[in-house]
Amino acid sequence: MKKSFLIIAVLSAFIFTSCKDEASEKVKEENVAAAADRDENSGKSPVMQFEKTVHDFGTIDQGTNVETIFTFTNTGDAPLVIVDAKSSCGCTVPTWTKEPVAPGASGELLVKFNGTGKNQVSKTVTITANTKAGKETLQIKAFVNPTDGASAGTPLSGN
Repeated sequence: MKKSFLIIAVLSAFIFTSCKDEASEKVKEENVAAAADRDENSGKSPVMQFEKTVHDFGTIDQGTNVETIFTFTNTGDAPLVIVDAKSSCGCTVPTWTKEPVAPGASGELLVKFNGTGKNQVSKTVTITANTKAGKETLQIKAFVNPTDGASAGTPLSGN
């Protein structure tokens, strides 16, 4: 029993000491350079600066399709990437610049609204991007006149 314990102890010591290679010799110079570049750029971030964050379509008739373009500029010091843009309801559809927007360059976000609802309507579009905040918010507004046969205070059937 003592011999088997001694043999196991010697073998364990041999295994642990024989695996000691010089770790610094395994480091590749190109990986060190890439890590240094990454660390240098880690403090940089894009900034999404909009010309306007609210658009008012004014008075429109119910069912009228309208659209607006929100123009933005990347005023930060890293490329801006929009990951997603979602509206507060299905009646508003955003489409956006898919390519990264370089620092100093501009991009567009098109927002289409199909004129549903009645009276004063307000919808939001939430943009998910690689900015420090991570989310940006835009808003559209309109006063929607009900169509003939629908009163301003009574919902249309099927809505």
